[in-house]
Amino acid sequence: MMTVNTFEIDLQGQDLRIGIVQSRFNEEICRGLLGACLEELKRLGVADEDILVATVPGALEIPTALQKMAESQQFDALIAVGGIIKGETYHFELVSNESAAGISRVALDFDMPIANAILTTYTDEQAEARMVEKGTEAARVAVEMANLVMAIDELEPPEEDE
Repeated sequence: MMTVNTFEIDLQGQDLRIGIVQSRFNEEICRGLLGACLEELKRLGVADEDILVATVPGALEIPTALQKMAESQQFDALIAVGGIIKGETYHFELVSNESAAGISRVALDFDMPIANAILTTYTDEQAEARMVEKGTEAARVAVEMANLVMAIDELEPPEEDE
């Protein structure tokens, strides 16, 4: 049988610095997401002084704030928090797709783990039912991915042939 090296899941948040960008649109949902996220970050060992929260008007502004945080090189991972609830127009799809694309672009451009906790639901009730789980999950994703990226960065480069 072959032995394969694997990275273990590491949810230890001590000494990690986490940046969070929270949308103020659908504020009650966003506050619920943020509260659950902060509670889980603390449970995982992230110190209060190692968490920075910035708020922005809506989900479309989240990638810009994430980009500025990533540029600062002060964070091990970032978290996007927002709530997009379907109305009667195409705006829901536009905001959902463009905010997600922007978040992915920042993550890849800056080699930075970003947990996307922007809920996209059809109703307020669906958002309320999911906000605690999604906020908690985002904290876990941010810590796990920050630790994974650091572990990969610590790998020894392959030896070159002389």
